[in-house]
Formats: sequence, C-alpha cells, structure tokens
Amino acid sequence: MATTFSIDFMRWRKVAAVISTVLVLASITSLAINQLEWGLDFTGGTLVEVAYPEPADPVSLRALLDEAGYEGHVVQFFGSDRDILVRMPPQTGGTAEENAKLGDEVFDSLAAGAGIAECVGEVPEDGPTGCLAKRRIEFVGPAVGEELRDQGGLGVLTALGLVMLYIAFRFQLKFSFGAVIALFHDVVIALGIFSVARWNFDLTVLAAMLAVIGYSLNDTIVVSDRIRENFRKIRRGTPTDIINTSLNQTLGRTLVTSFTTLLVLFALLILGGELIQGFALGLIIGVIVGTYSSIYIAANSLLALGISKDDLAVPVKEGAEAEDVPQSF
Repeated sequence: MATTFSIDFMRWRKVAAVISTVLVLASITSLAINQLEWGLDFTGGTLVEVAYPEPADPVSLRALLDEAGYEGHVVQFFGSDRDILVRMPPQTGGTAEENAKLGDEVFDSLAAGAGIAECVGEVPEDGPTGCLAKRRIEFVGPAVGEELRDQGGLGVLTALGLVMLYIAFRFQLKFSFGAVIALFHDVVIALGIFSVARWNFDLTVLAAMLAVIGYSLNDTIVVSDRIRENFRKIRRGTPTDIINTSLNQTLGRTLVTSFTTLLVLFALLILGGELIQGFALGLIIGVIVGTYSSIYIAANSLLALGISKDDLAVPVKEGAEAEDVPQSF
C-alpha cells in the first residue's frame, strides 16, 4: 500500500521564499565579485598525457611541477595507475609561443624527475618498458576557451527558453513561469556554491548544470501534472489546500527518485576519480536543490501568480454543452 503523507508544506512557503531569495542573491553577488574558477576548457591551456613504465604517484608529480615553477596544474590518473594526465593553465608572464611549447617543457620536467628517457618509436598499448611515453600533447588557446564559455552560457539560456515554451504548451503559462523560476533558482545556487567554494568549473561541470535542468524539470512536471489533475478533480478547497494535497501525493516518488540518484552520484564522487568529481559534485548539489525547488519554488510561484480553478478548467467544445440524456420509451 502506498504511503500517504500529510505535511503542510505551504505553511512554510514564505520562509522558504525568503531563504531562496537570500541564497540566490548571495550566489549572484559571489558570481559578480568572485566569478567562477574557470577550468582549462574555458581559459585555454595545455594538456599532457604521459605513460610511465611503473605505477606513478600523482602527489610526488605535483610536488615536482611545483619545484619546477609551474602554477595551477592538475595531475591525475587517466585510465590506469601508470597513465598520468597533466592539465596546465597558461603561465603568467609567458608569451603565446612559450605557452604553446609548454607541453614539451612539462614532459621534459617529468622525464628529468623520473630519471628516465623518452620512448623512441611506437609504444605498446599496455604501456612502455623502461622509458617515458608521450601519449599526446594538446594546446587550447584562450580564444577557443572564450568561445566554449560563451556557447556554454548560450546553451543554458536556450534550455531554459525551450523549457518555458514546453511547459506553457503542455500545462499553462503560469506553470511555465513557475518551472523556469525553479530552474533558474537551481542553476544559480549551484553556480554560486562553485563560486564561493572556488571549485574548478570545466566542461564536465557545465554538462552537470544542463543535467540539473533536465532532472529538476522532470520532477517539476510530475508535481505540476498532479496539481493540474487535482485542481480539476477536487471540488472544494483553496488553491493552497489543493497544492498541499498534490505535493503530499508525489512526495514519496520525489524522495525515492532523489535518494537513488544521490546513491549513484556519491559512488561516482568517491570512486570515479578526479576527472569526474566536478560532474558528480555539480549533480549532487543540483539534485538536492532541485528536490527542494520542486516542492517549494515551483508550487510557491503558482500561488504567487494567483493560480485558480478557472485557469485549469477543461474547455467545453462548441456544441457539446451537456451530455445527451437517454430517452425513455
């Protein structure tokens, strides 16, 4: 038997509105002042993939690069404990030509630190033997990074606009405004947390933000569908009562979905390695904030916009004013 909840969510809607307003304003302020800690994908920089003959230690490699005078580098495993990926931002004070040659210089520093020579000829897929293999070196210029940043922001705005059109078409314009407000709330707070914590923001985190929009939208549509159904079915009751009933009816589904999703995301965060940590962290924040916004922000916005039964009344087709009454003979 399904669990029935009886929680007066809307009793705290004004408190929730104040908390959300403070969090959104704080996030916008941090984004305006601190901005985001843009990753290599957006700022440009150099990527170096190296294969060692024996298992390598990223901690000692970071110390080696620090001693060599490199700043802001990220060293992590890439596939196995012998494959190392180094992400290096453009070095301050260096010319464009010097930054373009940065990958070779980083590789030379790693080879000198390991005390082994560079591999000559083709390296087997399972790794080199007795030498250091240069798998690849890629350089992303600042112009490319800026283009990616602009396109990423445009992608988020386009997603919000399409969501607004979809909800307006499927439900009603007031539901559309409520859903977009909730999605804007989720994305801004998630970005604000990354800005305050100074966590690295790269393309994987941007992908997480777009996934947050999809996740939160799915939850909001489920709640909105039940609200519309109850506005048409329940004859008595204020809009606040009907929304409370709808939220309680969908609460079990919302909590189970969020809990199982978070289990997977925490597994990715802990076991997925450094390369995917930003993605998992962004989604964890988004799922938590999105679950809250589906309950309070979207529904709260409907009440603020004055939703009523007249807004959701089923239109009567012309010529179908009443059901035909069977005649008796």
